[in-house]
Amino acid sequence: MKRGIVNTRQTKPKLYNLLILTGAAALVIGLLLLLRPAGHVPVICVTVAAYCLAAALLLLYSFREQIRYNPYSYNTIIYFGFALYALSVMGAYILLAVRLIKYPELYAPSEIIWSLLGSARNYMFCSFPFILLFSIALCVSNLSLIVHEGKRLVNFLGILLAVFLVGGVVLLFLYDFSASGSMTEVMLHDLITYAAAAIYLYFECMLIGTIVADAFAARYEPEKDVDFLIILGCGLRKDGTLTPLLRGRVDRAIGFYERQKAQTGKELIFIPSGGQGADEVVSESSAMKRYLIERGIPERLIREENRSGNTFENMRFSKEIIQAINPKGNVAFSTTNYHVFRSGIFARRMKMRAVGMGAKTKWYFWPNAAVREFAGLLSKHRVKQSLILGSMVAFNVALTLLAYYIFA
Repeated sequence: MKRGIVNTRQTKPKLYNLLILTGAAALVIGLLLLLRPAGHVPVICVTVAAYCLAAALLLLYSFREQIRYNPYSYNTIIYFGFALYALSVMGAYILLAVRLIKYPELYAPSEIIWSLLGSARNYMFCSFPFILLFSIALCVSNLSLIVHEGKRLVNFLGILLAVFLVGGVVLLFLYDFSASGSMTEVMLHDLITYAAAAIYLYFECMLIGTIVADAFAARYEPEKDVDFLIILGCGLRKDGTLTPLLRGRVDRAIGFYERQKAQTGKELIFIPSGGQGADEVVSESSAMKRYLIERGIPERLIREENRSGNTFENMRFSKEIIQAINPKGNVAFSTTNYHVFRSGIFARRMKMRAVGMGAKTKWYFWPNAAVREFAGLLSKHRVKQSLILGSMVAFNVALTLLAYYIFA
């Protein structure tokens, strides 16, 4: 990520233009549908395709601007995930328009609605190669974690998600071709199919958005003007020394400090953050402080935060230390690369404009960690998720009923 791209916007990007665009497109398409001449059908398809392209571009622009304003935002996930879906719908309607022009006798105006209804299902099938590869990576990642760390529940999460991802597509594919019986039975079949596809689409878009947001956040290098550098704890060995994962976070912080001092001459204050767990002989902050001193960091540049028990408390109690020293100081934090995005969200909830840096980790942590971060993010935004997911399902159900009412 380019230096200086984060925190350059002063206002949060809005999607008012997308609402206006959606209203205008709906009005044009509605008028064309009311007129109903067969010649208008390709025009409607092109209109829908143009709308989807414009919507995708607006979402991608908002994604870019959101990163500049605040890269650690739930909106970042939504913008990118659904921009890809909009592009897929655009492609479907372009193909439909070409077919309508080439073979007008084979298609009716109802194809416009059925194509939109099938867009979520088609997106599932088209993106299945990516889903399959990601699911395989999840299984390999989890098996590696089980070998290295033992049979813990969290090390099976990726396998469970892989089964859901692949199984969901396979089951929907099989169910989609099982419709038979009366008109009512077929309509019920379609209602279930399109509603299930909408639910799957939502979680697939959010998963893809999370992976991309994590990758952007992990690549960023803060400006060399940091006053405070928080190091997030993550557990110790039984003898009180740092685990490889935690040592990577501290080494990443030390490396940044050394580069900043070499380039600008400016020192910073390290805040090793982490309390003492029930199975730990010392606090994580104390162990990190000892390691920092062993690596040549002066003790005067270290302020321990030893009360926290999770990432949110890391940010909360570290902010109290910062406020007592210099409330206007520039803040950064160091954590493992896959954890940067969610940690940044917690910092923003504490009204702390901190920028993260990610330490590298072993390859088998990444896929499973992405799942854990994905689950953690979704668990914190239940209301917004319910509104979006409920709206998508309701739209598909309403459109299915409308299609049967008008064209059956």
